[in-house]
Amino acid sequence: AQNVPNSDWEKKVTEYFKEKLKENNATNWVPSLNDVPVHYLKPNSLVKFRCMVQDMFDPEFYMGIYETVDPNTNARVLHFGKYRDVAECGIVNKISVGFQEIDLNSSRTVTAERQTFYCVPVPGESAWVKEISFFDGASALASQARVSPSTSYTPSRHKRSYEEDEDMDLHPSKQKDQHMDHKCCVFSGSGGDIHGCVEPKRLETEASAGHHLISANCSPPLDLNFPLPGEKGPACLVKVYESWESFKVNDVLEVYGILSVDPVLSIVNNEERDSSTLDPMECMDTAEEQRVHSPPASLVPRIHVILAQKLQHINPLLPACLNEEESKTFVSNFMSELSPVRAELLGFLTHALLGDSLAAEYLILHLISTVYARRDVLPLGKFTVNLSGCPRNSVFTEHIYRIIQQLVPASYRLQMTIENMNHSRFIPHKDYAANRLVSGVLQLASNTSLVVDETQLEQGQLDTTGVHNVTALGNLITWQKVDYDFSYHQMEFPCNINVLITSEGRSLLPSDCQVHLQPQIIPPNMEEYMNSLLTAVLPSVLNKFRIYLSLLRLLDYSISDEVTKAVEEDFVEMRKNDPESVTADDLHRTLLVARFLSLSAGQTTLSRERWLRAKQLEALRKARLQQQKCVNGNEL
Repeated sequence: AQNVPNSDWEKKVTEYFKEKLKENNATNWVPSLNDVPVHYLKPNSLVKFRCMVQDMFDPEFYMGIYETVDPNTNARVLHFGKYRDVAECGIVNKISVGFQEIDLNSSRTVTAERQTFYCVPVPGESAWVKEISFFDGASALASQARVSPSTSYTPSRHKRSYEEDEDMDLHPSKQKDQHMDHKCCVFSGSGGDIHGCVEPKRLETEASAGHHLISANCSPPLDLNFPLPGEKGPACLVKVYESWESFKVNDVLEVYGILSVDPVLSIVNNEERDSSTLDPMECMDTAEEQRVHSPPASLVPRIHVILAQKLQHINPLLPACLNEEESKTFVSNFMSELSPVRAELLGFLTHALLGDSLAAEYLILHLISTVYARRDVLPLGKFTVNLSGCPRNSVFTEHIYRIIQQLVPASYRLQMTIENMNHSRFIPHKDYAANRLVSGVLQLASNTSLVVDETQLEQGQLDTTGVHNVTALGNLITWQKVDYDFSYHQMEFPCNINVLITSEGRSLLPSDCQVHLQPQIIPPNMEEYMNSLLTAVLPSVLNKFRIYLSLLRLLDYSISDEVTKAVEEDFVEMRKNDPESVTADDLHRTLLVARFLSLSAGQTTLSRERWLRAKQLEALRKARLQQQKCVNGNEL
């Protein structure tokens, strides 16, 4: 309002919030949609949301600048339409009709463009991530409230008394009059259409958090399109005004923006769907597309983005960006105590793997692995481990997954049963009728840990869907990509997913490394043993494990020319001694083991010592496989 049109007021808004959020703990003061139910948040207030871009809709046109006219006085007022869905057109009441009208033919109207992302909470986000984020925000809000009580959030909906409800029931006209106090205009649309003034209805704030939600007009349940079954949390339409080309599907973002939950949005969309008089030339969207792209704001709130950033990770115990000076201090302090943390983690995982320290070593290497580059189609750095020798149909693999859940920020356990393979939707596909990307189990954020439990597999027949799902899993493991189904063609989406396969014998799926479990202890009660293991570890120690695994994934690594030459000479010597069993794949795997072994010790370059240790681990692993092969014939 303080700036004339076409000035740099938009940059000032962004800069203002950017500077404010740099202040001490300022990011924690902003209420988060991840933690606070939408009906407790004040409409048109600043909120944040940690999310994954599940789909991108078509660009949307809106009135960036529009002019209103008072019909009585012809007075004209200029308004800005950015960061909002609805234009306030004025007041209507029983005494006077002095509301303003939007002049759609004004020469001063400026139509602008924004991009809409359909965003969901990070799939498989661990409970500890949510808890730590929530408590950080709650403590900051509590301390802020002590200084300035007016800024703390309160429920935006106040319950009417019983007498008021009864009065409304007896005099419905009174309710209608109250609703006529304000008139609004919705002024955005994918085709640039401007909706007329409508009568708003009361916002339904009690939105359940399930996968399917039933809207008020008794239409089929609204599918929130979460990739994983049983997920909870809000889905949001995130409206981005600048640099949207820098974001892509499956990116993890933290957005700060204005919350829009105006009930008018739902009413306009319902009226459009219910109206049989719509001119098909005016509205090209199908009813299904309108339903999906414009769900009720109480169920799928809108966020108008002021600031958005891609997240390197979602671990709340780590600084968001490791390149800043304060973050470098944090990293150097933690690296100084890395050795005892690694030793404790190794002991913890050894107990979890029933006393098998070799399997624990490889599990650490697996958990810190990440795709660091791609050479043509080959992903470098992936380290899929097949942990064979797991007890069949026991609670062992379930508890191993529970332990991994406690260590990594996002994970999912895929039970590889015939039923799941034949009936689950693994690959996202394009629904052209609704013009949206329908999610699948393999639409996951980078660095998610996917535990494939093959011990659940029994004899049975895979149908066409099952075969496609197994193929998709194999492609994910081998190439770190998922081919999304666009009906007429496949589209490759690269990914970075850590896959751990638990199986009884050798897995049916490909892997980079097979480690056969050799339990040293067989607890009489597996459930009791695993539960006691988790309760025995101190929360502070558990947090150190979490920082350790997330931080080491983000470190750079290199091999000097001198060490490269020594490794090559060593490999040539190994080939001379055993030309049949030592292959190029063995060299590649040993280099990977050496890489993650170095990083696990906090070293960002390969040393001769770490190379020899990697060779030793590989020799032990292979000897164990050979021993198992002799026992069980050709099973391995």
